[in-house]
Amino acid sequence: MTETPNAKPGTSRPLSTMRLADLQELAASMGLVGTSRMRKVELTSAIRAARLAAKSNAAANTSTATALNPAATVHTNEIPELSINPRLAARREAEANELEQSQAEGVRRLGRRRASAPASAPRTDLGSLDLGLELPAPRSEAEMNARATARAAAREIERSRRAERGDKSEREEMRTRRPRRRLAGAQAIEEDPGKRGGIEEHINAKAALMRELAEQTGTNAVEPTERRAESSAEEPAERRRPRDRKRNRDNVNNEPREREEEVLVPVAGILEVGPNHSYLRTSGYLPGPNDIYVSSAQVKANGLRPGDAVTGWVREGSPEPYTRYQGRKQQQQRQIRPKYNPIHSVETVNGMDVEAAKRRPDFAKLTPLYPQEHLRLETTPKALTPRVIDLVAPIGKGQRGLIVSPPKAGKTIVLQQIANAIAVNNPEVHLMVVLVDERPEEVTDMQRTVKGEVIASTFDRPASDHTVVAELAIERAKRLVELGQDVVVLLDSITRLGRAYNLAAPVSGRILSGGVDAAALYPPKKFFGAARNVENGGSLTILATALVETGSKMDEVIFEEFKGTGNMELRLSRQLSERRIFPAVDVAASGTRREELLIDPAQLKIMWKLRRLFAGLDQQAALELVLNKLKDTASNAEFLMAVSRQTPAVSAAEQEVNAKA
Repeated sequence: MTETPNAKPGTSRPLSTMRLADLQELAASMGLVGTSRMRKVELTSAIRAARLAAKSNAAANTSTATALNPAATVHTNEIPELSINPRLAARREAEANELEQSQAEGVRRLGRRRASAPASAPRTDLGSLDLGLELPAPRSEAEMNARATARAAAREIERSRRAERGDKSEREEMRTRRPRRRLAGAQAIEEDPGKRGGIEEHINAKAALMRELAEQTGTNAVEPTERRAESSAEEPAERRRPRDRKRNRDNVNNEPREREEEVLVPVAGILEVGPNHSYLRTSGYLPGPNDIYVSSAQVKANGLRPGDAVTGWVREGSPEPYTRYQGRKQQQQRQIRPKYNPIHSVETVNGMDVEAAKRRPDFAKLTPLYPQEHLRLETTPKALTPRVIDLVAPIGKGQRGLIVSPPKAGKTIVLQQIANAIAVNNPEVHLMVVLVDERPEEVTDMQRTVKGEVIASTFDRPASDHTVVAELAIERAKRLVELGQDVVVLLDSITRLGRAYNLAAPVSGRILSGGVDAAALYPPKKFFGAARNVENGGSLTILATALVETGSKMDEVIFEEFKGTGNMELRLSRQLSERRIFPAVDVAASGTRREELLIDPAQLKIMWKLRRLFAGLDQQAALELVLNKLKDTASNAEFLMAVSRQTPAVSAAEQEVNAKA
């Protein structure tokens, strides 16, 4: 009676209950190659396939030996039967029958090949097997299946590695969707009672098998996945741990989410567009606490420009705080409370709807011309300053004028009287008075006396506020000109504006004499150069004061930069102001370029006679002559007629000189 060989360690246990390390050791003892990187499921399949192949080879060898040596069957039959499971015995018997059939088929095929072979071919006798040569065993179907399983396992490992190198976020999203799909499947099963019974039996059988495996391995039992999904669906929402780690995926860094019940209130203001942000200034031209934030997308979508008067809707109340996620993996969160309430929608732009505002022309593309329409300043006989300006330096629509004045020469009073005269004689003109770095009392006086828009930034504010006010004011004027309106901007003063830009603008590295940065002179020149008379309607008139004789080299450099840029100049004299002769206008040095486009030709001839007369007199005598004549007449027309009657000899002499020439 032969002894049964001892079983290898671990082979008596089921493969499903063995650990991965034990399975790898068993595979190595069986001679399997490439199993160190296999997963447990793949390794189990490979071991089972190898065992099946070994059993098939053993059965084949046994049948061959029986055919060659019938006596071997006696010893084989003497081996006692092992006490095995009836199911396992039936399965082995079926495999043996299949193997015998395949061997019989092989013998028949071999006989057919031998019968069809030629006579000269050498024949292989079955007696050659007794020579002791070990022929290679033919590959059975089970072995081929094992090799195919191993190749499929290798391909699966490669796919898993590629998947791990893929997008992790997509896998996480798929993971979060699986419970929903299971729940949806459970709902569909509940609707169909027939399916529900079969699924329940399957789940119960699966649970029983998992409990049996847990008892054999000594581990805790685990419920099937279907039951865990159902139990998680029955739990309250606040007790479940959310699967989605990115809880703010759709709104990571944007504005706060809308509330369910939101109340919209109307809002209006002037739009200021910056390099990184835009705001609707609701309390004037300076930043305030009630300003409205406008996103860059809304500016682009609605065709908004700096200086637009925008009306729209905003949510009532303070802006809601929102969470901003930072870091490489969006794990760091920070609570953000917006300083300004964002605008909800835009209603009108400069009194027009949004679509009409998109079709307006661009100010930079408008054609500039010389002033052709006179802005008459004469109002009453006793208002001498506007009458003097009309005579010596007439102003037209689209004029770019400088009022050059030393300190304490009355430039602010002159500017105030010009503003009042324009408001009286030209009510269709939009008047804007921009006061930069001025005294607060002068700002109050200007607001109470001028019937127009007063935009001020006093000297106690930082230089950045001065520049913001000036830029927003000139942009507002440009937007009005694009609509075909006539705008007059009175700036006091352009010298102080240049100082503010010298302090607020970034340093360029090129410093002029007096400590003036070369880059600080460009923004004031851009402000002053915006004045123009536009072809086919609209004009922008700018009258700016410039300080001279202050003893500052910086003021001299700034004035020299603007000296030749204007087409009208009104000079005030320190000597006349010290003698208390007002308005202290230097009538001989003041003038307007191309004044023939503004004044009637008959009046122009008389004015040229007066200028020849002024050239032979000093400042005080010339001004006193003009003021005395103006006091005696009720209007400038009457003054010019009186001058023409009193200077006939000069006119005749001039005609004779002109004839000889």
